Amino acid sequence: MTAAIIISALAMTAIVAVRYLISSGLFAALTARRFPGRLAGQRRQILRELGWSLASAAIYGIPAGVVAWGWQQRGWTRIYTGISDYPLWWLPLSVVIYLLLHDTWFYWTHRLMHRPWWFKQMHAVHHASRPPTAWAAMSFHPWEAITGAVVIPVLVFIVPIHVAMLGLVLTIMTIMGVTNHMGWEMFPRRLVHGPLGTWMITASHHELHHQKYRCNYGLYFRFWDHLCGTDKGLGQFAPARTRGLGHGDAGPRRSARVG
Repeated sequence: MTAAIIISALAMTAIVAVRYLISSGLFAALTARRFPGRLAGQRRQILRELGWSLASAAIYGIPAGVVAWGWQQRGWTRIYTGISDYPLWWLPLSVVIYLLLHDTWFYWTHRLMHRPWWFKQMHAVHHASRPPTAWAAMSFHPWEAITGAVVIPVLVFIVPIHVAMLGLVLTIMTIMGVTNHMGWEMFPRRLVHGPLGTWMITASHHELHHQKYRCNYGLYFRFWDHLCGTDKGLGQFAPARTRGLGHGDAGPRRSARVG
């Protein structure tokens, strides 16, 4: 049994790592193609992002592997495979519930990470990417990675979800994590600046967080930022040669307090 759990954890670690390399690599390549020179001079930063992210892959993969083994071998979790096990309307609703709960956890833990001690000990690793690239999606200190790694494994014990919908949740999580850091807006302007954009987080919203630090803490939705007065709107993407300049030394000091 122990060997099977270890194998499952190693397999999930490999899956998370490959998923990260493919998704971040794809959007990094798209960035380089669409904006030649944007990643110039960031080789050392990207290598650092790769290192932290691959370490995070193991931290995400181990609990996922244990839960996957328990689901398949012991019937743990509330993941189901029969399409008729729950009403059809539960399929999309379960996805929304997972995203809302994940976003709530992320907002409050992320905001905590911007308090002085927590920022210095953990979150400074992520904000060392200045400006961030698509490779920074999982660039976290191990202790911070743990706060993100436990969310979905805990939720599958509480909220029923079809295995395909769980895959959709993980896909959305991956795409949002990568695209929010790539330094340009993938979504059309009419969406970002329209009614839906008022509540949905995109790269423009998260860019301002990496510029001003004390605002825009959400992951998927702007609900908590609006409710708590931490939503400061959308950021502007500077040209490639100037992105990251002008925030320099002031950033970490300002980020040490919650807005």
